[in-house]
Amino acid sequence: MQRGAQLKGVQVTASARLHLGFLDLNGDLGRRFGSIGLAIDAFFTRIHLRQASNFEVLGEERERGARLACRIAEALGLDASKQLVISKAIPPHAGLGSGTQLALAIAAAFRRFAQLPLNAREDARLTDRGARSGVGVALFERGGLAVDAGRGPNTEIPPVVASMTFPRDWRILLILDPRIEGAHGADEIRAFAGLPPFPAEAAGEICRRTFMQILAGAAEQDLEAFGDGVASVQEMVGDHFARVQGGGRFMSAAVGRVARRLKALGAHGIGQTSWGPTGFAFASDPTHAEFLVRRAEAEREARVDIRICGARDHGAEIREEEERVQ
Repeated sequence: MQRGAQLKGVQVTASARLHLGFLDLNGDLGRRFGSIGLAIDAFFTRIHLRQASNFEVLGEERERGARLACRIAEALGLDASKQLVISKAIPPHAGLGSGTQLALAIAAAFRRFAQLPLNAREDARLTDRGARSGVGVALFERGGLAVDAGRGPNTEIPPVVASMTFPRDWRILLILDPRIEGAHGADEIRAFAGLPPFPAEAAGEICRRTFMQILAGAAEQDLEAFGDGVASVQEMVGDHFARVQGGGRFMSAAVGRVARRLKALGAHGIGQTSWGPTGFAFASDPTHAEFLVRRAEAEREARVDIRICGARDHGAEIREEEERVQ
């Protein structure tokens, strides 16, 4: 903050993310889950926190935002007399990380307003985020492509073991079905409880493909290797979850059909992010992505949209709003 200025407010912008798959749902080595995540620039959450005489929440996701703000202020011992404006929110329950990014954005705003050090991992713990995946925290902090090592017996937030930038020219095709929500809350807990044991051999194969295809492919800008790795992970994880998401690898059958059409046209690495319903595929550059969309839209599914986006290789943006003091 500049000399002679007073902090008027804080603005935080956090991007959506794709969850590309779990590493180990078996857990026989003492750790379970582990995740692959990618920050994307298609959707974002933007919040403003300003001083006020009373606590007030305006804009989108007001109920969830109010709960998070009160919880964060109480946990950090801060005055909750603020106006919180959620001017933009990542679509909820679409597999894009909306809850984690909203929680971390609000917490970061409270911390910056109080001139406290930022601590996204602690904020995730305070708001019960990162129960299974730590990539949401990592991508809030730095963006890009990240892998976390899952939960051990003493883990609070899964540690990040790999983080890298994503090839600048590659594009992500998002396949969106606004009619359907992915599992969340109590439904998500019941769904995990109803799953059979995950084969250790499949977990081992996923870990191998994560490091030898997905991360290596991104590092060397080898889209075919990257896409083969993502697709293989998605197939193994998708088959495991099929019984609790309608019998298939995709929560939305329409999204699944569009994804398979894109694959036939030459897209790479098709899959579903988290519980969906959002699907994804990868293209080598903007021209390739636009070609795929044009061809796929010739057989468009009703109410299913395809959006082209890129990766986001930096973390959340935090800006202070100042006013001069005379």
